Amino acid sequence: MSFVSNLPIRLGTRRSPLAMAQAEEARDRLAAAHAIARAHIEIVPVTASGDRIQDRALAEIGGKALWTKELDAWLIEGRIDFAVHSAKDVETLRPPEIAIGAVLPREDVRDVLVGAASIAALPAGAVVGTSAPRRAAQLRHARPDCTAITFRGNVATRLAKLAAGEVDATFLAAAGLKRLGESGTGHPLDPQEWLPAPGQAAILIECRASDAATREALAAIDDAPSREAVLAERALLAALGGNCHSPVAVLSTIERGHIAMRAALFSPDGAERVDAAATFATGDIDAPARLAADLLARAAPAIAVHFEGAG
Repeated sequence: MSFVSNLPIRLGTRRSPLAMAQAEEARDRLAAAHAIARAHIEIVPVTASGDRIQDRALAEIGGKALWTKELDAWLIEGRIDFAVHSAKDVETLRPPEIAIGAVLPREDVRDVLVGAASIAALPAGAVVGTSAPRRAAQLRHARPDCTAITFRGNVATRLAKLAAGEVDATFLAAAGLKRLGESGTGHPLDPQEWLPAPGQAAILIECRASDAATREALAAIDDAPSREAVLAERALLAALGGNCHSPVAVLSTIERGHIAMRAALFSPDGAERVDAAATFATGDIDAPARLAADLLARAAPAIAVHFEGAG
C-alpha cells in the first residue's frame, strides 16, 4: 500500500507548544513534498511523562525516555504512523521496531542566555536556572561563582519564572525560540565558545522499521547534511556511554562531504573539562567512536566516572 493511499496519516507528537510547532513544520514539509492537503496528515498529541512531572530534574525521574515512551508505544502499536521529536531528547539506544525516517533541516544550534548579555556579564553570584547538566556544567566551568538550579517547564513557563525573579538568568535554545516566533528573546551565545547539546536544533522523525511505505515517504523530506551530523553526534554519545547525568557538548559543521566535530566533556560541578576535535568523511560511522575514545582517554576521573565508555 502506498503512503498517500492510506489517508489520513497520523503524526504523533508531544503536546507542548514547541513540540506542536515542530509537528506543524513536519506536516507542512511532508504535505508539500507529496502534493497532498495538510488536512490529510492528522496531528495526534500525547502528554508525555516528562511534561507531566515538572518538579524534579529529568535525570532523577527516568531521563530522556520520559519524552519518548508514550509515543514509542503508540507507534509500535500502530496508533500513529510516525512521531516527531527534538533530536536532542531522543535516547541513543532505540527499540528495534523503530527507525529514523527523516531529519529535517537543522536550525540555529546556539543556546540563548536570557537575563544577561553574556556569560561574562552575569552578576557575581548569579543564580541561573537550567535543567540540562551540560548547561549547568559549562556555566560552573566558566563562572564558578554562579549557581545553577533546576529549572523546568516549557519556554513560556521558564520565561515567567525568570520574570518573577526566581532566578537571575536562564538558557533557552535559539531554534526553539525561532519555531515559537520569539527569536528576538535573549542573547545568543557563540557556539564555538559555548558548545550546544548533541542533536540540538534538529527535528527527528521516527516510524516503524517495518513500514516501508512511510519510510519511503519520509525520505522525501530528509535533509542529508542534517541527518549526517545528527547521526554522527548520536554515535559519539553511544560510544561515550553517558546518561542524563553526563555533561556532553558538541558542535558539528559539514562542508564538502566532511564533518568537523568539536566535543567537550565536563564533570557535573564544572571543575574538570576535556576537549577534542576531529574531521572525518560523512558516513564514517567509526570516527565518532574514535573521538569518544580520545576524550575518555584524557578525561579526569571526575569526568570519566560518568561515562560507561571509559570502562
